[in-house]
Amino acid sequence: MAEALSLAEQGLLTTTPNPRVGCVLVKEGVVVGRGWHARAGEAHAEIHALAAAGEAARGATAYVTLEPCSHYGRTPPCAEALQQAGVARVIAAMTDPNPQVAGSGLARLCAAGIRVDSGLLEAEARELNLGFISRMTRGRPWVRLKSAASLDGKTALSTGESQWITGAAARQDGHRFRARACALLTGMGTVRHDDPRLSVREVATPRQPWRVVVDSRLELAPSARLLADGVPVLVVFAQDAPARRAALTASGAECLCLPDADGRVDLAALLTELGRRGVNELHVEAGSRLNGALLQAGLADELLLYFAPCLLGDAAQGLFALPQPQTLAARLDFRFHEVTPVGEDIRLRLRRQCRG
Repeated sequence: MAEALSLAEQGLLTTTPNPRVGCVLVKEGVVVGRGWHARAGEAHAEIHALAAAGEAARGATAYVTLEPCSHYGRTPPCAEALQQAGVARVIAAMTDPNPQVAGSGLARLCAAGIRVDSGLLEAEARELNLGFISRMTRGRPWVRLKSAASLDGKTALSTGESQWITGAAARQDGHRFRARACALLTGMGTVRHDDPRLSVREVATPRQPWRVVVDSRLELAPSARLLADGVPVLVVFAQDAPARRAALTASGAECLCLPDADGRVDLAALLTELGRRGVNELHVEAGSRLNGALLQAGLADELLLYFAPCLLGDAAQGLFALPQPQTLAARLDFRFHEVTPVGEDIRLRLRRQCRG
């Protein structure tokens, strides 16, 4: 199963909106077939493994990182293919959270007389597909907030100067997380100040994630660099400005109105819309206001923070614009998921901590 998970990771940048899946076929202690899913619409991991095994698949055990599908989508059901190949046993790391499957693939195999087990290395399998699981179970993507800061939690000087607080290794590492995301989200303040390209450049990637800009008053200029390379851009606004909307549309952007009761962009509705469009992982690189709004609304699942060994002082700009809690008991709690040195800096990955 560990090898199957390693195979699944080869689809880390390419499988969206599908899950990352690997499969290993073993017969009499010998691996006879391996496969992984590369892209939506192409053969699934099980099909590749069965093709590699040929007749040796009969009587083999299939180790697969996600329950074999049981429905007709862009490809035929893998449960049927495993049954027809004569596989004797199927071990899945986890059941499929997709309501179209949700145990029916394993049930179909079991009904055909195939021995079925699940739960082997489940935690690792879930981690690999946390975005897909989020979209299937919550209807919205996994939201990862990325930022780089000094040890005292400052992202820029009061003048706005911020390049560069962290080193080259940290910036490259941040681009790896960009590359695995389905979409990148930023706010109009960041675009106005930095005019970012919001693209993956520091690492090799077969695709560019599409871009989403939270722009309440439709202030994004058609000349913005993130509109220049033809990657799809969604501009989400709350207050219409027909002339500016027409100019953005002419520049290739899609404009979507999602206002909340206060005349700002409804962030929860935006995440639901992104989930509907197949976004599994949403990577956020924004300023303190949008970061704070996502945190305050309970919409951020993970913090990806790079800290440099330096101090910028009280007047410098902070990570999150958040109101002070009335009591310590009302604070936002996180737990450390990973603590990793990256070059001369340190990377923290934190997940929301729910109080029991």
